[in-house]
Amino acid sequence: MSTTTRRLAATALATALGASALTACGGGSGDGSAADGSGKPAQKTVTLVTHDSFAVTDAVLKEFEQQTGHTVKVLNSGDAGTALNQEILTKGSPRGDVFFGVDNTLLSRALDNGIFTPYEAKGLDAVKPEFVLDAQHRVTPVDSGDICVNYDKAYFADRKLAPPQTLDDLAKPEYKDLLVVENAATSSPGLSFLLATVGKYGDGGTSQGGASGGGWKDYWAKLKANGVEVVDGWEQAYNERFSGSAGGKKAKGDRPLVVSYASSPPVEVLYAEPQPAEAPTGVATGTCFRQTEFAGLLKGAKNEAGGKALIDFMIGKKFQEDMPLKMFVNPVVKDAQLPELFTKHGAVVEKPETVAPDAIAKNREQWVKTWTSLVVK
Repeated sequence: MSTTTRRLAATALATALGASALTACGGGSGDGSAADGSGKPAQKTVTLVTHDSFAVTDAVLKEFEQQTGHTVKVLNSGDAGTALNQEILTKGSPRGDVFFGVDNTLLSRALDNGIFTPYEAKGLDAVKPEFVLDAQHRVTPVDSGDICVNYDKAYFADRKLAPPQTLDDLAKPEYKDLLVVENAATSSPGLSFLLATVGKYGDGGTSQGGASGGGWKDYWAKLKANGVEVVDGWEQAYNERFSGSAGGKKAKGDRPLVVSYASSPPVEVLYAEPQPAEAPTGVATGTCFRQTEFAGLLKGAKNEAGGKALIDFMIGKKFQEDMPLKMFVNPVVKDAQLPELFTKHGAVVEKPETVAPDAIAKNREQWVKTWTSLVVK
């Protein structure tokens, strides 16, 4: 996909490196009325509408089927923003029962359009409180991930140049013409990186963190003067323009800095042949914005019971512990364990930038419009 979602474009990287894409578990009739003559209850289908980066182990969905009697049909619908827009257009007559993939950068759009039925999921008490952003439980947090600048380790080692670690570093002369970012108007990672700068520098005067300065617009003017390159989406940025990825090497990208994910290095290791002892890419942990992805029961769902059961399952330990090496995101439940490969090669971001959901809702469109005029045009 060309304008991938959140914390969730890492799966596109896995695909670029030769991994198989997910897989919907089929079976059962659309209306749940079919029976096989065995005397067992007829299974019903629950349809999950999601973005193209959704991935889960077949055996995990099979366990859901065995537990509930519902089979899962996955309806991939492009980038998260595109998928969400389709559900807004079909409000009240949804294409499925559950929507997964709306994140905190677009959450207000979904909630303002009233596409979800409130449902307080079973097991929600196991979810870390900081991820529960909707008190009405129209959406349930499922995963989180950090959008960060990644760097090509070999490029910087060869030149004996320390890689940047903070947003301030990126505007320094030694990193001129090295950074490629995604368009904030067309890409979820691009929008998240813009929000990282809003969180860090504010609108001017005083930032959210209390620091005074010229605001995010002045910061982006510095990045533009320092040769930042803007492309439409994550795939183009990471797989074509970035010099550090497998895709980048094939395309001979010449930019050693790219906006991607804190979880991108484990992907590079997992799908390399042979697997390297160390990831070829690193993460500038002072450049990050934290995304949270949510699932919601679609208003007008035909299989509401199945939809509720699926949301419950998605915050269960089995699904939560499957996500890190399938979608390369972090669990949101307190007791989920991370696999060694993920913890060894992924970056831990202690203090990501954040922007309050109400501030995003109020200002997102104007921020993007201003950013476009300043940086692109």
